Amino acid sequence: MTMTHHYDVQLTWEGNRGTGTSHYREYGREVRVEAAGKPTIAGSADPTFHGNADRWNPEELLLVALSQCHLLSYLHAATQHGVTVLSYTDEATATMETSPDGGGRFTSATVRPRVTISDPSQIELADSLHEQANRQCFIAASVNFPVHHEAVTVAE
Repeated sequence: MTMTHHYDVQLTWEGNRGTGTSHYREYGREVRVEAAGKPTIAGSADPTFHGNADRWNPEELLLVALSQCHLLSYLHAATQHGVTVLSYTDEATATMETSPDGGGRFTSATVRPRVTISDPSQIELADSLHEQANRQCFIAASVNFPVHHEAVTVAE
């Protein structure tokens, strides 16, 4: 059975410095992202594109979405297979290329989970669950570039 889910966010541009978009360097890239019942996210463009380095940019948020989605999908897979995860960290990276016309695209992302499990005999199984997590991650399935994983699993 297919289920449809809808998500709602509000985005407000906060970068009008008095003259709007009268010139490329005359406006700020600051935004406020909100959703009902959630903390506000202070966003901007990447500093390379005249953004504010103190705020999250969309490229970072996409990578966060991929990393968090992999984590959640992995924890679900671990539960299904009887693997007890005790801790999980990730140092994800992504590569984006810009084009001469001012556009660009992500070309790849890599999640690097470091997982600690309770049973040393399940390390191989735990490692294999990253494939399932990658297939079941809604965000990874929605992007048009490869999402790789380089996992390290240890037992406590």
